[in-house]
Amino acid sequence: MTDILRRVADLRPVVRGWKAAGGVVGVVPTMGALHEGHLSLARAAKAECDRVIVTIFVNPKQFNNPEDLKKYPRTEEADAALLRSVGVDVIFAPDPSEVYPEGFATLVSVAGVAQPLEGVLRPGHFDGVATVVAKLFGMTMADRAYFGQKDWQQLQVVKRLVRDLNMPVWIVGCETIRETDGLAMSSRNARLDAGARARAPALHAAMMRAAGRVRAGEGAALAECAAEVLAAGFESVEYIELRDAATLGPAEGLERPLRLLAAAWLGGVRLIDNIPV
Repeated sequence: MTDILRRVADLRPVVRGWKAAGGVVGVVPTMGALHEGHLSLARAAKAECDRVIVTIFVNPKQFNNPEDLKKYPRTEEADAALLRSVGVDVIFAPDPSEVYPEGFATLVSVAGVAQPLEGVLRPGHFDGVATVVAKLFGMTMADRAYFGQKDWQQLQVVKRLVRDLNMPVWIVGCETIRETDGLAMSSRNARLDAGARARAPALHAAMMRAAGRVRAGEGAALAECAAEVLAAGFESVEYIELRDAATLGPAEGLERPLRLLAAAWLGGVRLIDNIPV
């Protein structure tokens, strides 16, 4: 039976017991509204750890738009059923007041990798991510933490956070899980109507073609990719950029690992994706 705990005071004695017995503890941080992508992270944690915690917390500090926060789906009962089917040990679902009690006054900010792309378009977003991740690592005392590669920039921010602050957590980035038509799984996909959902895979398809053009040395690859996405029915493209995979700095040649990252709007929903080049 998978327990749902809501207080750090209840979680920590459980984790201390696991660690006293020599167990390796894994954590999968989520905001709920779970799908197969999240479950793949839980399964990866189960395969590599003795005990697994999945956190469910819709973090208000990483939302720029209050309406977006209000609309974010809360499906704890369904999420718990999915996690029990995977066999996680504990679901940690704290209230906002448990994570940010009255008087909370600390903000964790990561420079460098957090500044371009999403950092420009969503000011303060990664401060909210870094702060809550630091909190969750402290609360769960996990040895390993599992994140999806779909949020590539977020993954690099978390890695930098852990490295810079000497946090005793090993960060594991897991492959993006996609629908059969190539669309990256996301909780936001549920907000696409039927027509938009049918057009959504065009983003990944255009990115795959662009990656091939980049490898072939075609200078107009990114502009052509944006044009293809708009032609497929997307309302706007916020960015389609080729970046250094680790630093998110400008790509300089093909010698270092590169990542093609994109954000675009379709049917009033903001979709992001990334692929290696």
